[in-house]
Amino acid sequence: MLAIWILLFITGAAIGSFLNVCIYRLPAKQSIVSPPSHCHRCNHRLGFWELIPIFSYLFLQGRCKSCRVKISTRYLMVELITGIAFVIFVMVFGFNLQSLSYILLFCALLTASLIDFDHRIIPDEINLFLILTGLLLQGLQSFDALVSGIIGGLMGGGLLLVIAVLSRGGLGGGDIKLVTGIGVFLGWKLLLVSLFVSFILGSLVGIAWVLFKNKGLKTAVPFGPFLSIGAIIAVFYGQQIIATYLSYF
Repeated sequence: MLAIWILLFITGAAIGSFLNVCIYRLPAKQSIVSPPSHCHRCNHRLGFWELIPIFSYLFLQGRCKSCRVKISTRYLMVELITGIAFVIFVMVFGFNLQSLSYILLFCALLTASLIDFDHRIIPDEINLFLILTGLLLQGLQSFDALVSGIIGGLMGGGLLLVIAVLSRGGLGGGDIKLVTGIGVFLGWKLLLVSLFVSFILGSLVGIAWVLFKNKGLKTAVPFGPFLSIGAIIAVFYGQQIIATYLSYF
């Protein structure tokens, strides 16, 4: 069994390496498949040993083999986190379509969050991937799951659209589309948990941002990471949160 977990971790780390490419190239409107991976400073094309997830970063001591420019530790962290996530999702949910669904959701949310943090945008490619893939996977699970996903997508996107209109631009179009995709993946019940957690976290961090960073209330704070964290918390603890809430009635 240990060999299976190791293989899962390696697979996840390799996917994490691809996510790093997406995180860098999608905001720049570059292809994620061409040209091959290369140093962004000297254009040195990475060889086989330089493409091995985690190992290559450690072996090269976090620097380009050619020009020795420092490589951000984020590349390493994304690979590690994705590898660990693959193992955790399968451990919790088993080898099934549900695990695959949550893994794909996690990968898309991690990519969207880091891009939003860096550039204050969430590329349409990620949101479209979430919506279409979510509909496909929900349909493969059951008709009821598909209906719940469609309702979740419409509910999430519609709710944030209303908030965006009322707040006069307080939320961006990328956030609205992201929540639509999250709703499709989670269904309407877990979506509500996801949004509740997201707004609580976003409010707390926003208040701290104003108090400790001397920023104004209108200072842009990326909401994508909070939506993503809320979604992942809903995946693991959503049913327990719903059950606890209903127990009071």
